[in-house]
Amino acid sequence: MFWLVLFSLQAVCTSVAHAMQHYPAAWGHYDVCKSQIYTEEGLAWDYMACQPEATDMTKYLRVALDPPNITCGDPPETYCALENPYMCNNECDATTEELAHPPELMFDFEGRNPTTFWQSTSWKKYPKPLQVNITLSWNKTIELTDDIVLTFESGRPEQMVLEKSLDYGRTWTPYQFYATDCLDAFTMEPKTVNDLTQRTLLDIICTEDYSRGYVWKNDKTVRFEIKDRFALFAGPRLHNMASLYGQLDTTKNLRDFFTITDLRIKLLKPATGATMVDENNLSRYFYAISDIKVQGRCKCNLHANSCVFDKGKLGCECEHNTTGPDCSRCKRHYHGRAWSVGSYLPIPKGTANICIPSNHGPVPRVCDNAMLRCQNGGTCHHHQRCHCPPGFTGVLCERARCQGPGECEDQLSGRAAFHNHPIAYTLVVLLLLIVPLC
Repeated sequence: MFWLVLFSLQAVCTSVAHAMQHYPAAWGHYDVCKSQIYTEEGLAWDYMACQPEATDMTKYLRVALDPPNITCGDPPETYCALENPYMCNNECDATTEELAHPPELMFDFEGRNPTTFWQSTSWKKYPKPLQVNITLSWNKTIELTDDIVLTFESGRPEQMVLEKSLDYGRTWTPYQFYATDCLDAFTMEPKTVNDLTQRTLLDIICTEDYSRGYVWKNDKTVRFEIKDRFALFAGPRLHNMASLYGQLDTTKNLRDFFTITDLRIKLLKPATGATMVDENNLSRYFYAISDIKVQGRCKCNLHANSCVFDKGKLGCECEHNTTGPDCSRCKRHYHGRAWSVGSYLPIPKGTANICIPSNHGPVPRVCDNAMLRCQNGGTCHHHQRCHCPPGFTGVLCERARCQGPGECEDQLSGRAAFHNHPIAYTLVVLLLLIVPLC
């Protein structure tokens, strides 16, 4: 008996350890799509909402510049420092690797010295505007998880717009306007992200915070604040992610706001450092970007926890019997109910909303705790099946399990007889308890 207890404890410990491996402390990160659980009938799958880890999405993008010949170096050109028009020792030459500044240098590793950067031609056609569109495309829906950060090697632009697309660049909407003077540039009152509330979170604002100052080390970045917007629901340190997940679950406009397929940076006016442009030294005015950070994850509709980059394209590795680049439809033969996006709720595992086999019929609910109760001590598992106790079977555990002809009648009549004779029923129960200990 001692060994029986010991083996039982070992089995329990093994199952607990197995569960802990599948359910780390980061449950709320939704990094597990399914896990095996033990039931009376053996192993079964427990499904939950899941999503890929956030990562640096600039590794997977394509960049395009408009106009396409806006990059410096063809022909070679010498540039002067914005803060000192007499310091003209910066050369750009597309034919020399050490002096070239192609667009891919906006996305390379920035740990080396000197810093690498993309650079535009100078404002040599002044007063014609020096304007550049930088388009970042993923050919995949992306969910943003952190601030978008642009680091300028030159002065930050005096006028700029950040735009997004949700339809692969066919249409564009502004994310945020940036200017030294919002009223003058865009006829908008200047605001900051701190002026937003839960009700006005989706408002498009113009900010002056990232356009002033052009030479100081700490004034090189331009941000689009994702986390500050998250904090309106999740709190200053994002401790209450359940509140944010609940809002994302129930508000499509909010989900779409943080979802993109493309980003476009519209550089409208370079830093001038003064109220007037020095027409005698236009080589001081240009754009130069050393780094762009876009942190996010593939959008998989909470049906995948990994996303692969294959043959130049991102795609979700779909679970829950779903398929497609975004796991946005049911697999063939799994149309027993309409496809549905997964749900973050209830915290921490969410609801998988898996696609079920077509032969399950259009009504997915097999059992519940109200009208479709599992009988004879059975338990309902995810409204999809009853886990029946030994001796019973059927959709709702309504039938005795028959081993041969005539046994069902014998079991049912015997069971009725036991209930009609309490002493005999008690003796059988005691025997069932004692025999396993022998």
